[in-house]
Amino acid sequence: MTNLSRRSLLRSSGLAGIALLAACAVATTNGVTTITLDVTKVKNYGQAGLNAAATVTSFLSTFPAMAPYALAITAAETALSGALSAFSSAAGSTLTISYNDTSWKTRVDSILTDLDTLGGAIESAISGSGSTLSTSVIADAKTAYNALATVISVFKALLGVSDAKAPVGTPARVTRDMVLVGAPVPSTGMTEARALAILGVR
Repeated sequence: MTNLSRRSLLRSSGLAGIALLAACAVATTNGVTTITLDVTKVKNYGQAGLNAAATVTSFLSTFPAMAPYALAITAAETALSGALSAFSSAAGSTLTISYNDTSWKTRVDSILTDLDTLGGAIESAISGSGSTLSTSVIADAKTAYNALATVISVFKALLGVSDAKAPVGTPARVTRDMVLVGAPVPSTGMTEARALAILGVR
């Protein structure tokens, strides 16, 4: 008998969309749109960023020429860690938050901004490596970067934030509807679930 994972069971039973929908609920009343976020999901996105930073800096640590890039990644990682800690402390045992609330919006936006900064630092390290890194190391670093870029795109889509780095054109820009049905991010070809798994977040 074949063992089914919870995700496989959800997918086969048609409940996957419901599970994804729980990460972000959007409601519009009298022209006002309210976004409710799953606290665990926000924490997972932040942790994915920290894991991406740790992965890429471990690749760079043995190459002195890459030290400036590693320092930039570490600085972005430190800022993200602080933002994630502040968010986690404020959330406590809270399960969901309203992105429309100014205080929560500030905390969530801080995590997103730091993720963006981290993604930029990793991208710079990869493009600036030249022949310093081996082909296999570059491939692994790019996989981590693409996973992080996927998480960032999904996060922005859920929040309704424009992703300036996404390629122009349809369906190149990821939308909230695409995220809620588990579609891959066009610019990376990865789904949210795959990206989180690559970055060690379950």
